[in-house]
Amino acid sequence: MRAENVLPAGSWNPAREVDRVLIDFDRRHRRRILLATEGGSEVLLDLPLPARLRHGDGLRLDTGGVVRVCAKPEALLEIHAHDEGDLVRIAWHLGNRHLPVQLFGNRIRIRADHVIEEMVEGLGGHVDTIEAPFDPEPGAYAGGHQHHHHDDDDGHHHHG
Repeated sequence: MRAENVLPAGSWNPAREVDRVLIDFDRRHRRRILLATEGGSEVLLDLPLPARLRHGDGLRLDTGGVVRVCAKPEALLEIHAHDEGDLVRIAWHLGNRHLPVQLFGNRIRIRADHVIEEMVEGLGGHVDTIEAPFDPEPGAYAGGHQHHHHDDDDGHHHHG
């Protein structure tokens, strides 16, 4: 099976679903990848430009069917604080480290990381370790000016 189009979550008819792929966050920003489906088939995703696949997106097959993208549960930290100001300060520190975050209003989810967990607790936050799909904010990872966080050994200037 081959897919050359991504249909945004909620924009396609679930009746067209023929199979599903379960993908963790690291493998959901791709241009071309061979994915094993839950039904035991394979689908080649072959896009003109890299795209960030989100939970619920559909991969439109050349046969007309759609393979649903499902975010694979992974080890996450769910952060909350008793004080709104503490949570905002924690969010700022996470953003300053270019960490992907999933926001829920009164909670923030990030990937499990002991160093960050200690930092969050030092800032007045409370942390629960959970297993859940991770679908962070597009933010700096969305199209336009790509900010490659992994080759950023602090080569840019921080102000403040």
